[in-house]
Amino acid sequence: MLRYEMRAKIWVYPGKGGWHFVTLPADVAARIKAAMAGLARPWGSLGVTASIGETRWQTSLFPDKTSGSLLLPVKAPVRQREGLKAGDTPTLTIEVEF
Repeated sequence: MLRYEMRAKIWVYPGKGGWHFVTLPADVAARIKAAMAGLARPWGSLGVTASIGETRWQTSLFPDKTSGSLLLPVKAPVRQREGLKAGDTPTLTIEVEF
């Protein structure tokens, strides 16, 4: 298992639905992409376990053409449990299992 810890800002996608994301730091995204080469799911998504505070969940990272990085969706239940909103910069952990 690979484990990455970082701080990153929560932002809101400007389209429908108000999806909240974190853009992973470029160096972390590059390491995850290299480690998971050939394991991408549809749309290039990568299955991971994410944690913020005491909340841990199964999710996917998605490639972002604009930044060249990976995006982590942060669903409403996670934000509510951890008291987070757009603009906050939580510490988060991404775990990759093979």
